[in-house]
Amino acid sequence: MPDKQIYEIDGAAFSTLDEFFDEFTRKIIPDAKWGHNLNAFNDILRGGFGTPIAGFVLRWKNSDLSRKRLNYQEAIRQLECQLENCHPTACEYLAAELERAKNETGGTVFDWLVDIIQVHCPGGAESEDGVELELK
Repeated sequence: MPDKQIYEIDGAAFSTLDEFFDEFTRKIIPDAKWGHNLNAFNDILRGGFGTPIAGFVLRWKNSDLSRKRLNYQEAIRQLECQLENCHPTACEYLAAELERAKNETGGTVFDWLVDIIQVHCPGGAESEDGVELELK
């Protein structure tokens, strides 16, 4: 089996979720049009949006810096934005998640992204997508 394509993002290039999506688009799927949200990001990892269907390696340089930047404050910011436009059935859930972020419990934005990626990695629920994550 040939080596998988390696795509590299640099945590020094972004400090918000929106900037992460911009970096991901620039480096991995430059010609793709997509929703720039967590659900769409999950869909991209399945392959076929400019990424190899047989999987790829996502190398995340300066991931420790991303862990610091994509923290609870960024989670609070994202959740507050989501609450402004959420479907009524999601508001209670989002409000609870926002409260957790304010108490610095639960996941940060960095955690959200890594959790989504790991679903598509070996051992994940969608491991057949063949994604590998390297945190550098």
